[in-house]
Amino acid sequence: MACSAALLLATLTACGSEAEAADTRKPTVPHGVTAQASSATSAHVMWEAATDDTAVTGYEIYRAGKKVKSVPASRVMIDIDGLTASTAYTFTVRARDAAGNLSAPSAAASVTTPAPTPADHEPPTRPVKLRGKADGSRAATLSWGGSTDDIGVTAYDIYQEDSRIHSVPGTRTTARITGLRPGTIYTFTVRARDAANTSSPDSNALDLTTASAPGAPASTAPSDLRITTAEEGREYAVDLDWKQPETGGEIPAYQLYLNGRLTTTIVWGGTPPAGRASYRLTVAEPRGTRYSVKLRAKLPDGKWGDFSAQRTVVLGE
Repeated sequence: MACSAALLLATLTACGSEAEAADTRKPTVPHGVTAQASSATSAHVMWEAATDDTAVTGYEIYRAGKKVKSVPASRVMIDIDGLTASTAYTFTVRARDAAGNLSAPSAAASVTTPAPTPADHEPPTRPVKLRGKADGSRAATLSWGGSTDDIGVTAYDIYQEDSRIHSVPGTRTTARITGLRPGTIYTFTVRARDAANTSSPDSNALDLTTASAPGAPASTAPSDLRITTAEEGREYAVDLDWKQPETGGEIPAYQLYLNGRLTTTIVWGGTPPAGRASYRLTVAEPRGTRYSVKLRAKLPDGKWGDFSAQRTVVLGE
């Protein structure tokens, strides 16, 4: 009987091992691969996400058939540095799954790095009049006024809050952003970049809200966040003012985040305000310090709501 049990266990274990090792299907080939010169010594490679019967876990980037970079599945772009000026390069991308299966190489994307520039110490001018619209629940289209540079603009980088999420060549002033989430507030800015990899100041910030998924609850994000600063001796007062979300009850508190970190919890001393709310934060950082600011409400059921759109403020400006 013991022998039979052992044989059964061995058989089941073998079957389980075979099932776990059964993933031999390769991911689909990444498509839409593009490469653009970011500077005389770097290139920016982008592609569309691949799919897999289980899950894509990462991508491998090849230069002339030799692997030069690997990124997780959440990324569909990469900067390749250490290139040579005035040189032609080709890049391909392969998707990888958890079992280690690699897709076939993508179509090759070619790019030629520009010649070295004279000493270029001036950044491009700020992109102007950033505007756009949400395209349904998972995409957005942006456009902006072009920048100028003493040598030339090579690229525009699109940022969502403080993370670069997309780049387009310096000859383009439009971009389509995909992979967004339904019912979410996004804050976009654009920076111009020149051949020396020097970036411009940020464009104006643009808030866009994607369409909600069918049946999803209404957003609980504070809106129309406004920020001003005032110098007070050796400190700065940062004044915030915002429209409170509709939650079906009083909002007893807010969490305030600076540069992505929880800084303080705002708790009202008496009856919570109705309509708009305001708060003053005092900081002792020097003039020119840059803060990214966002907040969220504590809902009547005790949970924390959605974050507001992020705002950037520079002390003394």
